[in-house]
Amino acid sequence: MDTIDVEGTIRLGQFLQLAQLADSGAHARELIADGEVRVNGEVESRRGRQLRSGDVIEVGRIQLQVA
Repeated sequence: MDTIDVEGTIRLGQFLQLAQLADSGAHARELIADGEVRVNGEVESRRGRQLRSGDVIEVGRIQLQVA
């Protein structure tokens, strides 16, 4: 599993863009609204969800860990 380094916390929508899983904030919002994003194994519906080191984000078959 790949990791993405962030300092402190980051919002889910920002993380999706940073990890290049979403082209824009609007695209991130669509992915989340469509139920395609999981955080620690559970579908997440909040684009503003605060992520911390150790959280695992899944979009389709792609898994990334916040470091």
